[in-house]
Amino acid sequence: MSFLPALLLQAAAPAAGAQSPLIFFGQMAVIVAIFYFIVLRPQRKQQKQLEASLLSMTKGDEVVTAGGIIAEVVHIKETLKDGAPVPTMADRVTIKSGESKVVVERGRIVRVNRPSNES
Repeated sequence: MSFLPALLLQAAAPAAGAQSPLIFFGQMAVIVAIFYFIVLRPQRKQQKQLEASLLSMTKGDEVVTAGGIIAEVVHIKETLKDGAPVPTMADRVTIKSGESKVVVERGRIVRVNRPSNES
């Protein structure tokens, strides 16, 4: 009677340990795809939205810097390329917080709040 369970275990052992590398690589591809669609793609989309809002920033917008300073944009000094101003992430932005004015790079701003027209 005890011979039958031992025979079944012995017959099942080679099948469980003999996985092909194709199955392993298939599983890894699925894990990478899940990671891409859950983590990387939304992060890249959010980064593009932030960059678009920074490049369209105008005088009077309220901004928050990476250091936590909440201020209003007073002036934007854009770089010139072929005599025309071109917005880049290295542009200098003058902001006013309270009674102080500070010059920061456009890329160091983490959030732009557009002024709302409240009636």
